[in-house]
Amino acid sequence: MSDHFFVVTGGPGAGKTSLITELARRGFHTIPESGRAIIREELQRGGDALPWADRMAYAERMLERDLRAYSAAQALSGPVIFDRGIPDIMGYLTLCGLPVPPHVAATAKAARYNARVFLTPYWDEIFTQDSERKQTRAEAEATCAVMRETYTALGYQITELPRADIATRADFVCSQLAI
Repeated sequence: MSDHFFVVTGGPGAGKTSLITELARRGFHTIPESGRAIIREELQRGGDALPWADRMAYAERMLERDLRAYSAAQALSGPVIFDRGIPDIMGYLTLCGLPVPPHVAATAKAARYNARVFLTPYWDEIFTQDSERKQTRAEAEATCAVMRETYTALGYQITELPRADIATRADFVCSQLAI
């Protein structure tokens, strides 16, 4: 387990990336979400490892990228904040009604993060869609619930972030990291 690795998870459009950006501005090591990068790459090259095309290939690409990021982060000192973690892949597959391959489940159990996981709750007032985030409000809400269930089943403790502005959320995370 990497006690200095902290995950921020939740549904799409709940403010995870904005929070991660603010924490980076405050000097924390941060690891970006792999999903959006993969979507951009696949669209650019005309690939189909996309959440609206080949979902299993998309999940495998996320696993590869997340494992590389996890491994590279081992060299960092102090808290490292991840925009989603490897268990999010299990949650994604579950949400899609796809089986979780044994190697994905084994990796999520082996590559551990700090027991405290920060969850951005679904927040209707800030939810937006874009060319990479095509989920509906209902899907965003369901994603949040599945991520809570997935991390809890893996033994993580969920700390729900307040529905507040980015600075307040960042202050909250900083106070929790000081515990």
